[in-house]
Amino acid sequence: MEKKRILGNLMLLLTALIWGLSFVFQRVGMDHIEPLTFGSARSVLAAMALGLLVWFTDRRKKRLGLEEKRSPQEIADHRRNTLRGGVFCGVFLTLAASFQQMGIVYTTAGKTGFITALYIVFVPVIGWLFLKKRITWLIGVGVVLATVGMYFLSIGEEFVLTKGDTLVFICAIFFALHILSCDHFVQIADPLKMSMIQFIVCAILTGLAAFAFEAPTTAKLAAAAIPILYSGIFSGGVGYTLQMVAQKFTDPTVASLLLSLEAVFGVLGGWLLLNEVMTPREVLGCAVVFAAIILVQIPLPEKKRG
Repeated sequence: MEKKRILGNLMLLLTALIWGLSFVFQRVGMDHIEPLTFGSARSVLAAMALGLLVWFTDRRKKRLGLEEKRSPQEIADHRRNTLRGGVFCGVFLTLAASFQQMGIVYTTAGKTGFITALYIVFVPVIGWLFLKKRITWLIGVGVVLATVGMYFLSIGEEFVLTKGDTLVFICAIFFALHILSCDHFVQIADPLKMSMIQFIVCAILTGLAAFAFEAPTTAKLAAAAIPILYSGIFSGGVGYTLQMVAQKFTDPTVASLLLSLEAVFGVLGGWLLLNEVMTPREVLGCAVVFAAIILVQIPLPEKKRG
């Protein structure tokens, strides 16, 4: 069991690396193609990758006789919830990914990684505001730290949030809503099929928006082929699969801490591959934001009753 736990942690670390480097590929892709077109293309590839995984998983279950014994009504409800969950999550994912991709045009891969990671702070806050979920004092401290970190990271001398950072900040809010939706539906649906459906929805919505507001061409897609392939297949298909498998063997808190390292890998990737350099003020902002991300993931012991 210990070996499986270590293997799971290493797989989560690899997932964080894959997701962190995705910010670099997304930034490079914007030199050749528009944001919505890029988002639609990567979603198509992610849906195809997950579709293959769903097909393989279903065949394996049938071969091993692992299908769950449920009534026709339970099967119908499960399929309906999977479809509904995929659509709801797909809409939020479309908004989150689109704002992120538009924002990364005007900011760096490193800053995009850290600002996007604020969804970890937003999830408990939104849950408290709208779902009446309790939050700990550590989350309160984390919110204050996240605000301070955003100030150092993104507020310039004019005391305004830059355009790119604003768009990525909005994306973090939608990613938080996406996670809360996933958290609800994953209990009553098929997670893998739901993820596939969400990418199909994302591909359709961003595709329609791309044809309405941009000018997609095969030449642009070819020029951005490598960033699209990485973001779609590796970040979408491989990353999700690694996370799903790894979390079977790893504590949820440890898993979230390891996955939050994607922000750090985003900065390192931007520095090594794109020669991005942060000012001391921005580095301080990243450090404070990362501290906030770590704090909100620390579980406090429950108070003893009586």
